[in-house]
Amino acid sequence: MDECRVSKRVSEITPFIVMDVLERAKAMEREGIHVVHLEVGEPDFDTPQVIVEAGIAALRDGQTHYTHSLGMIELREAICDHYARTYGVTVTPDRVVVTSGSSPAIFMTFAALLSPGDEVIISDPHYACYPNFINFAGGAPVRVPVSEDDAFQFTPEAIEERITPKTRAIFINSPANPTGTLLSAERMKKIAEMGPLVVSDEIYHGLVYEGKEHSILEFTDDAFVLNGFSKAHAMTGWRLGYLIAPKDFMRPLQKVHQNFFISANAMAQVAGIAALTKAGDDVARMRGIYDERRKFMIRRLREMGFSIACEPTGAFYVFANAKRFSRDSYRFAFDILERAHVGVTPGVDFGPNGEGFIRFSYANSIENIAEGLDRLERYLKAG
Repeated sequence: MDECRVSKRVSEITPFIVMDVLERAKAMEREGIHVVHLEVGEPDFDTPQVIVEAGIAALRDGQTHYTHSLGMIELREAICDHYARTYGVTVTPDRVVVTSGSSPAIFMTFAALLSPGDEVIISDPHYACYPNFINFAGGAPVRVPVSEDDAFQFTPEAIEERITPKTRAIFINSPANPTGTLLSAERMKKIAEMGPLVVSDEIYHGLVYEGKEHSILEFTDDAFVLNGFSKAHAMTGWRLGYLIAPKDFMRPLQKVHQNFFISANAMAQVAGIAALTKAGDDVARMRGIYDERRKFMIRRLREMGFSIACEPTGAFYVFANAKRFSRDSYRFAFDILERAHVGVTPGVDFGPNGEGFIRFSYANSIENIAEGLDRLERYLKAG
């Protein structure tokens, strides 16, 4: 196809490299090659049965129609109750939009926030898709390098240096993808007081093994919270998320949702209510298993010579320094895939400051993780 027929903003979207790795791995599997997947950030658990049963019951009860564009009031109330119980903050249902996954919530946030040329400060490394959301909305991502020696945390001083009259928001993610580390309450509080609006991606809340995650709403109401059910509740395929926003943004956000998405899936919304009210024990069980995998993976990677200056304490990733093996993470990751038959994600997918790192996901069984790391060890020894 003639590239000039494709819009500039779509042509400029960068590839999501982890998906390129996954798609090559799937092609290898179709050829009969067994691949161990340590690249994808998707829970290997099935959705808890109490949630599945709620979804099935919703279908049988005829919950197959449009809902309110902001989402079912019962689910929005359950989200508010969850934030009150977990963080001690008050959120009202009129500040919540239920979305088809957290990605539409990110899209809507920047659609409502950004005019052409507005800037959003993000960490480097960061979730691979953040810059594309910002660019697509006409904004400009401003990257602030964060260091493994400082647990990949934003420093308020480094953020302050990059705030300009064009700065519209500061984007935080804790626990973070790809690093699995948390932003401290002290730094989060300082960021909340810096002036620009804060956008907080809280999708990995509920998956913390040491310490405690904090919501930005503990420090300011003038913020956007992105969250959903994919990670902690193992509901990726249900496509259910939500956005909490300042009240003056709610009508604009509602208009965006009405026009581009109409409403989230009704059956999934009913399942979401069950997730927040009945699946606590299931989430705790999965979290305990993830923690066992986390400790195992960190130990084995260190034994192989990967450097992990700060142990990840949230999400389900280890962002390991691989510079002793290669400083070209893209080439290194694909070589591991082709020769060791293990899928991993190159650090460069997450920004220039991620180069030289490899992200390993422990959202896989301990048996598969062990097999994958054994293959990786043989690959490294073979040179």
